[in-house]
Amino acid sequence: MTSGIQHYPCYIDGQWVDSSAGKTFDVENPANEEVWATVPDCTTDDVQRALESSREAQLAWQQLPAIERGRWIMKIVEALKPKRDHFANLLVLEQGKTLPEAYGEFDDTLNYLTYSAEAARRIEGNIFPSDQPNEQLWIQKVPYGVTLGLCAYNYPLALIGRKIGPALVTGNTMILKAHEATPVTASEFCKVVEEVGLPKGVINLISGKGIETSAALVSSPITRLVSLTGSTRAGQAIYKASADNVSGLVLELGGKASFIVLNDADLDKAVEAAVISRYANSGQVCICNELVLVEEGIAEEFTRRVVERVKQITYGDPMGDFNMGPSVTGDSIKRIHGMLEETVAMGAKVEIGGARPEGEEFKKGHWYLPTVLSGVKRDMPLAKHEIFGPIMPIITVKDYAEALDICNDREDALSSYIFTQNVKTIFHAINHMQVGTVFVNKMICGYIQGYHSGHKTSGTGGEDGVYGIDGYLQKRAIYFNYE
Repeated sequence: MTSGIQHYPCYIDGQWVDSSAGKTFDVENPANEEVWATVPDCTTDDVQRALESSREAQLAWQQLPAIERGRWIMKIVEALKPKRDHFANLLVLEQGKTLPEAYGEFDDTLNYLTYSAEAARRIEGNIFPSDQPNEQLWIQKVPYGVTLGLCAYNYPLALIGRKIGPALVTGNTMILKAHEATPVTASEFCKVVEEVGLPKGVINLISGKGIETSAALVSSPITRLVSLTGSTRAGQAIYKASADNVSGLVLELGGKASFIVLNDADLDKAVEAAVISRYANSGQVCICNELVLVEEGIAEEFTRRVVERVKQITYGDPMGDFNMGPSVTGDSIKRIHGMLEETVAMGAKVEIGGARPEGEEFKKGHWYLPTVLSGVKRDMPLAKHEIFGPIMPIITVKDYAEALDICNDREDALSSYIFTQNVKTIFHAINHMQVGTVFVNKMICGYIQGYHSGHKTSGTGGEDGVYGIDGYLQKRAIYFNYE
């Protein structure tokens, strides 16, 4: 192994293991493309071992009182707390987000886990009247069994907390499969799992670069529920692969949030929200502002003020005092720049950005300037496709009706934003926007007690809050005659 490169193994059945084929793959730093870690490239044999371990552990885990399962989750929380600096630095190194964003992700992870642990005494069923005397009809909630958590690369640690918490507190076991670009955080998380003595098999970790490991996990009859945060294409593939087993699905997929700004909007608030909601985590957030739709009466002023605000964004070494780091992968930068070139060729104008930053420190790494385009039309690539990067396309619309039509004329439907002070318009938008989340006069956020879900091709099921926890439970009807 090359000097300075650390190896991070997988965690199966309470043991640290490498690929049974002896294969590994590299992990690079997005800021400079330097390889700093390796992880196992697991085989289908490794997958099968993890599946059987999870199945063997699940029944005993389910039989623990929910409050005991919650206490185990809190042990993980308490063991994580002293490691805040360690995980924040790891997230910067592996994912490229700025250090303040990394600390925020760590804190969110603790909140996800704590919320789930505290829900242990709030898992509810129902008792309904029977049609016969001396009977009761109960609806009891029971776990699925073995679940699979497939995590995206934009929040490697928070997504673990978001999935592990509700899965475990409801009596399921879970196999984690981190994204191949950001697998190290999951391995370090499992060190904490081992440290607290969680029963073996309750959490297993698999890593793999190709599709074989994910396909084997998803298609196995042992897997009873799949939770994915990822692209729509990945979600559609999982939907098909799990069909034979009729597995449960929690799919949080791609989106392209419309950011509607009407003539009567509070422009100071709208401009700040548009910028923060676009460039947070270098634009790599599924509910980011993906497409501004601004009413023609204020379009020129809004665009000018957005550009002035974007000039204030600083970028550079994510460990330094900057607002924005690199994207996670080089392929994503090539993809979004290609879309930008096509969009400009069709008549749009680059107001700011549109290229890699200049300077010696940016010759390596997956860097792209915070970018704004005006004159965009709804049929242009940057308006049609999810960007997932630091580019803000702006479309000028005639009125709210046109903006709503553009918003709803999509197959993906994760989230949207609207800025207006007209209460009638607000309620119309709430009732007519065909998305899972609507932000009204508010920048991007996600509260633990909320519900994060997509409509149409943006997913099925959802995460967070009481509804997210309920998604990891099946209903069992019991007809109880006690005559």
